[in-house]
Amino acid sequence: MQTAIACSIMRGGTSKGLYFLASDLPSEPAVRDRALLAALGSPDLRQIDGMGGAHPLTSKVAIVSVSDHADVDVDYLFLQVSVDRPDVSDSQPCGNLLAGVGPYAIEKGLVAASEGFTDVRIRTANNGAVAVARVQTPDKRVTYVGDAQIDGVPGSHAPITIDYLDIAGTNCGALLPTGNARDVLGGLQVTCIDNGMPVVLLRAADLGLTGYETPIDLESDGALRTRLEAVRIEAGRAMNLGDVAGKTVPKMTIIAAPRHGGAISTRTFIPHRVHEAIGVLGAISVATGALLPGSVADGIADQGDYSGSGARTMDIEHPSGFFTVDMEIEQDANGFRVKRSALLRTARMLMDGRIFIPASVWSGA
Repeated sequence: MQTAIACSIMRGGTSKGLYFLASDLPSEPAVRDRALLAALGSPDLRQIDGMGGAHPLTSKVAIVSVSDHADVDVDYLFLQVSVDRPDVSDSQPCGNLLAGVGPYAIEKGLVAASEGFTDVRIRTANNGAVAVARVQTPDKRVTYVGDAQIDGVPGSHAPITIDYLDIAGTNCGALLPTGNARDVLGGLQVTCIDNGMPVVLLRAADLGLTGYETPIDLESDGALRTRLEAVRIEAGRAMNLGDVAGKTVPKMTIIAAPRHGGAISTRTFIPHRVHEAIGVLGAISVATGALLPGSVADGIADQGDYSGSGARTMDIEHPSGFFTVDMEIEQDANGFRVKRSALLRTARMLMDGRIFIPASVWSGA
């Protein structure tokens, strides 16, 4: 006996995941998590008995519902499903899967489509952050066809612009959770920053690296992984995140001078595998750190003709290309503030139907 659950599979940005309506899943979190582990096929390195893709970037879940918050259309809960452990975590948001929430909400009738384009106001339930996703809806129907290209995804698709509203400190309580632009943790100079995603910036040279190593090379360096994990644990406490040993935040981003015309080069541990690109919100935090006076990126990042305030487009280099972030910064006697963070993503509906899990996990009642 199996239980059928309505489900869509979507690519959002450079990730892929299962999208559910909250009303189609168990209301009890523990039962819900067991159902999702079964749906993805965890724990198993291949996730062979489920729909997971055997990698953190393809073992994700988005749960969507109509929001009861003022001026918000839908709530979106992101869950990271571990590949090799029976663990489902809501400790972080995901900006990549968020790119699919707008189209999904329209497709499922949660938001009425407008002619030309439809703005969907999305509240991320993980941290309360609100973003506005502009979805292309010619003839009042979602289209996934277009000319927009993002590195890490083949081909071109309809653009989805995402404007994040006041996300500084949404996870840690402040843009600079430690109160400093630079700290020393584990004997290394770091910058701890939270502009939508808790990130620890570290200079590659301080780790004896170039910063241009491949993800495989970095993952195979056991001594490096051990050292970074020790710094991450210490950073978690310093960033008001508590004991992060079992959490996926903060992300550890190794930075170096750009070498392909961008603003800064990155390699990001998420937190134990190395991202083949960079996460959406992680890229925003990195871009913010690259503009922050006194950060570990100061003197490394190419800020171009940036004057210290105003709008700036930042091309963040990563292992598979660039991630472009539009920033607007204000610096005055009151300090450094982020006024706007926006970016371009794409998404595509891959499958819509029902997923089956053993009835012994959840009967569907």
